[in-house]
Amino acid sequence: MASAVENAIRSVVTKGVMKVAEFNRSRMTASETPHPFLTGIHTPMDAEKTITDLKVTGEIPADLDGRYVRIGPNPVTPPNPASYHWFTGDGMVHGVKLKGGHAEWYRNRWIKSTAVTTALGLPPAPGPRNGRSDTVNTNVLGHAGVTWALVEAGSYPVRITDELETIAHDPFGGTLKGSFSAHPHLDPDSGEMHAICYEGTDLTTIRHVVVDRDGKVRREEPIRVQDGPSIHDCMITKNYVIILDLPVTFSMKKLLGGFPFPYAWNPDHKARIGLLPKDGTNADIIWCEVAPCYVFHPANAYETADGKVIFDAAVHETMFAESTQGPDSHRTPLERWTIDPATRHIAREVIDNDNQEFPRPNETLIGKPYRYAYAMALPSERDPAFASNTKLYKHDLEARTREVHDFGSGRIPGEFVFVPRAGGTAEDDGWLMGYVVDTNNETTELVILKAQDFSGSPQAVVHIPHRVPPGFHGNWVPAA
Repeated sequence: MASAVENAIRSVVTKGVMKVAEFNRSRMTASETPHPFLTGIHTPMDAEKTITDLKVTGEIPADLDGRYVRIGPNPVTPPNPASYHWFTGDGMVHGVKLKGGHAEWYRNRWIKSTAVTTALGLPPAPGPRNGRSDTVNTNVLGHAGVTWALVEAGSYPVRITDELETIAHDPFGGTLKGSFSAHPHLDPDSGEMHAICYEGTDLTTIRHVVVDRDGKVRREEPIRVQDGPSIHDCMITKNYVIILDLPVTFSMKKLLGGFPFPYAWNPDHKARIGLLPKDGTNADIIWCEVAPCYVFHPANAYETADGKVIFDAAVHETMFAESTQGPDSHRTPLERWTIDPATRHIAREVIDNDNQEFPRPNETLIGKPYRYAYAMALPSERDPAFASNTKLYKHDLEARTREVHDFGSGRIPGEFVFVPRAGGTAEDDGWLMGYVVDTNNETTELVILKAQDFSGSPQAVVHIPHRVPPGFHGNWVPAA
């Protein structure tokens, strides 16, 4: 729990604290070991590109009309490796436009933060800022006819064009009062996005934010917490928003030490899951204790006929317990949690014991019963770069079976997203798409898999003649 002294320091002496942090950061010296998120597969790109003569193998489905976009950290100037954390790099969006069975272009563009425009000699991007940092680097998606780049814990969302150029930093037309989240979830029935949001400067309050189908915030409900938990994601069901209050919390020690990502594993912070009625208040939350662990990304959740909540997620044993450079867990199985609101008990079951992340379902079924989840395999052994496994998984959660698509030696996939076929009736009638980095020749492919022939040959491969660094999250944004 944050002490009264720590709270006072953060609320009263923030400028002094930041001066101490900046001083200590300037004195850091890099280790002789290369930084895993600045070298190798993660080496940043140094320029924006537009490529229109893309080679395609196979046949791009003619009814795919839109853009696959993905975002991740890509420092615009070389940072000090001693103080760099993967989660803090300048944001860069990569996209491929598909139309009429063709790949029309690949583009990559930095999100124009103050640091980026200053480094590139450009005028500042329009729009208000929320606090000291305006870096946005974690998710990119379409909502209300707009493509939004997102981050948690501080910066406002950023509107970008169909060609990935920054338009403006934009708190949903001025309707958002504080920070947003990297992971809002679209309710397929209402068309609204639900998110759990937190400010890095507030240890005691998080917020449930709802963005309506027109892209305006209609609800921003405060929720009481302790210690400043880092809440990366949430999930929704028919009646609830699921809050993940887990033991990664703000660390004054890390901040004062000069580390730009001041969060760490905190075994003294009670791990709990909250079931918040979608229009409820703090007093209405049903809190359920769970054994210490950390969840970046749920797959999905839904309610059963007897009132329980099923919650599926990639579950880390610990997180940020050792490394100051990026994720550092050793074990990440796919688990199913059965949450009983009546008894406040959570039963945990391992679905697949192999390490994995970025689980995604057919998202027309978010908050509803579903059968399939798709996940990226993580290394079975400790890998500082967190990216060396060549496989994707398709989980059949009814049959409790798993299919594997192995891209081959040295070919590393990122997160894949499911795109349903228009008019399809089966849950897995559609395609999976995402980037695969070929470390054998430093190139990248946008791979389109047939979800119903998951382990078979790709439907199509769009060849990108350079390495796209592994980023965080990507989505398919259909043409308007």
